[in-house]
Amino acid sequence: MTQNENPATTSADAQPDTAPTNAENQVVLTEVVDNVLVITLNRPEAKNAVNKDVAQGVAAAIDRFNDDDELAVAVLTGAGGTFCSGMDLKAFVRGESPSVEGRGFAGLTEAPPAKPLIAAVEGYALAGGFETMLACDLVVAADNAKFGLPEVKRGLVAAAGGVYTLPERTHRAIAMEMALTGDLYPTEFVAGHGLINRVVPAGQALDGALELARTIAANGPLAVRTSKQIIVESADWASDEKSAKQEPLTRDVFNSHDAIEGSKAFAEKRAPRWTGK
Repeated sequence: MTQNENPATTSADAQPDTAPTNAENQVVLTEVVDNVLVITLNRPEAKNAVNKDVAQGVAAAIDRFNDDDELAVAVLTGAGGTFCSGMDLKAFVRGESPSVEGRGFAGLTEAPPAKPLIAAVEGYALAGGFETMLACDLVVAADNAKFGLPEVKRGLVAAAGGVYTLPERTHRAIAMEMALTGDLYPTEFVAGHGLINRVVPAGQALDGALELARTIAANGPLAVRTSKQIIVESADWASDEKSAKQEPLTRDVFNSHDAIEGSKAFAEKRAPRWTGK
């Protein structure tokens, strides 16, 4: 979870819904766009390196996202043209933890939200920043972004999920290469190994993530949450138990008001009016 030495900076990607005078002092910003919550890491002067305040701010934003039924999808991005360069080493030396107990690095890696979370990556996603990206469900990345787990170059281990999440998300050999070399890799390489959903021109990651978020948010919220739950949890289900374990989850969806509404809306050729129930 180390901070990279040479991440570049450009202009900020997200515009917060807080007043500028307040935003200057907030290390995590939130903005509601339609029914999508945009969470912005706002330490561009530190390449959005994670300290205690950032971790707590992200955890609070995730709590808001989980608790608000009007919010269907969240997007996590970074200000200043970079996603996240990892742990704030200066803060770490001062004794600050970049993690929240029970929530993990950046207040996220051990307890992702129940609803979909999309990473919008510009610039660098390194070390803990890359691990934070891996904690998201989907990734939209700029075509010139850089990714990596440089911990071994500092004599450390990618302990925020990198060494066990990465091989679950891509080929074991690719996970080995990234974790053992500590090198930086371009978007083309990372996307080619299944870690990125959509590649967009530089500066358009947030717009691309919002487009994907709106597509998801237009669907039945109960069906979306349950689909994510099954995809995540079924990784630990035995093959002969998968159908039985899935059945009570899907039964609740098929018996829901939204299931009836979706069918009616299709038959009546109109947009569905979801209730999440």
